[in-house]
Amino acid sequence: MAFEELLDKVGSMGPFQVVVIIFLSVPVLFMASHNLVQNFSAGLPSHHCRDNGTMNYDPASGAWGSRTCLMVAGAPLAVNGTVVVITETCRDGWVYDRSIFSSTIVTEWDLVCSLGSLKELAQSLFMAGVLVGALIFGSVSDRWGRRAALLCSLLMIGVMGSGAALSPNFSTYCVFRLLSGVAISGLLLNCLCLSLEWASPQSRTLVVSLQGYCGTAGQVLLAGMAYALRDWRWLQLVISLPFFIFFLYSWWLPESIRWLLVNNKTERARRCLQRVAKINGRKEAGEGITLEMLSCEIKGEGSVMCGGLRAPPSLLDLFRTPGMRKISCCLMCVSFSINLSYFGLSMDLSGFGFGPHLVQVIFGVIDLVVKCACSVSLSYLSRRSVQSGSLLSASALLLLTLAVPRDMPTLRLVLVVLGKGCLSASNLCFYLYGGELFPTVVRQTGLGLTTMLARLGGIVSPLVLMAGGSLPFLPLLVFGVTLFASGMAALYLPELHNTTLPDTIQEVEDRARVNPRTEEQAVVISVIMSTRL
Repeated sequence: MAFEELLDKVGSMGPFQVVVIIFLSVPVLFMASHNLVQNFSAGLPSHHCRDNGTMNYDPASGAWGSRTCLMVAGAPLAVNGTVVVITETCRDGWVYDRSIFSSTIVTEWDLVCSLGSLKELAQSLFMAGVLVGALIFGSVSDRWGRRAALLCSLLMIGVMGSGAALSPNFSTYCVFRLLSGVAISGLLLNCLCLSLEWASPQSRTLVVSLQGYCGTAGQVLLAGMAYALRDWRWLQLVISLPFFIFFLYSWWLPESIRWLLVNNKTERARRCLQRVAKINGRKEAGEGITLEMLSCEIKGEGSVMCGGLRAPPSLLDLFRTPGMRKISCCLMCVSFSINLSYFGLSMDLSGFGFGPHLVQVIFGVIDLVVKCACSVSLSYLSRRSVQSGSLLSASALLLLTLAVPRDMPTLRLVLVVLGKGCLSASNLCFYLYGGELFPTVVRQTGLGLTTMLARLGGIVSPLVLMAGGSLPFLPLLVFGVTLFASGMAALYLPELHNTTLPDTIQEVEDRARVNPRTEEQAVVISVIMSTRL
């Protein structure tokens, strides 16, 4: 498209793009910390009832399970030759083992026994906030720009995250976590979208892979910070304060040129392109760009040619036409299944029999290795094959785990870890593929919808795990079946490997009407002709 020519004219992957991508990738390191911080800030240590005013944890006292929620009320009684022990609920609170965590929201507000479910409520509210934020920031970004939404998100994360660290009570903490989740969606959507819309088709895989590596490295970074900072308030504060720095330097970031052109802001787009050309050492090329060159760049459905007004994007645009409807439905299915399974497998670190810090590092390292392999695959294979293949592989590994006997825990663990690795690869591919499939006019709205479905999967996954208490095989069965269904759905998505990003809905529909076999033949013919030349 003409936009790709403009990008090549000012430099499609010069110093400007490198700086922008670095600036957008650094916040992703700490975004992972906000997503998973409750593995540590809401850690549940061993505990038992406080007895006779004691303040120290006694492992021997906690050895008897009933002492965690009940305590002996008096001397045992002999009734008909049977010794009866009278118990009552803990009257003076609890004492906790502080060898792993010096302080958590559990130990500070006694979220144990009858209040034990409240710590899960806090995480569910955070994910509910991410779901709501995906819906809000998707529309905001398409209407008022990627940069404005990004700045709002960064400032909001800093304020709400710091507020959570200073919360005087659990209710206030939940409110701040909910609002932090809303802002996290805005950050995720706009970091990805700005990166994709400034990168050339050949660079998009590298750009998204880099941000995926940052997210994985953030998991390892979180484990290190949590190990050094055993107090949850300090940990929450440390992962929140850097966002004020990110907010300040992000004022330098430009708006997406694609968004400016689609919204008929040609003068602003011209100034931005000239700025990019100057930074990339192509000042003369930038000065040659005129308003006439930009005024009719974007044509098609949703825009009136040469400066007309365009109706604001909405969710309905994702379903009005056949091509958009197929893309939206398939990506919704993929997004939901990935996050349902991913959070279901990684939500309970203590269930692996090792310390939570070590397990977090192991998960992070495995994800990093798998994402490296996935990024290489995306450079040579089609997006569709990587997306579908990783989902079907994860499904096969999780369903195969059901056939492994319970007395072979090591093999079961290996299969689950490999399945989680395939999910990480699928997640990386999804962020690249989903960003490419939606056109510029509704890209953020579409990504917002799929992110909303992703967080719905994260909210549902604890319910599936709870059902596993009665039917142990159910979680893996549900995860495996949903992944298989989404893997098959991904086969119906169009292929965009090394092609230009669509800007309008009309472009998506035009591509959807092309017979895939005819399209492949055209590619082969073009390759043969270029070889002859």
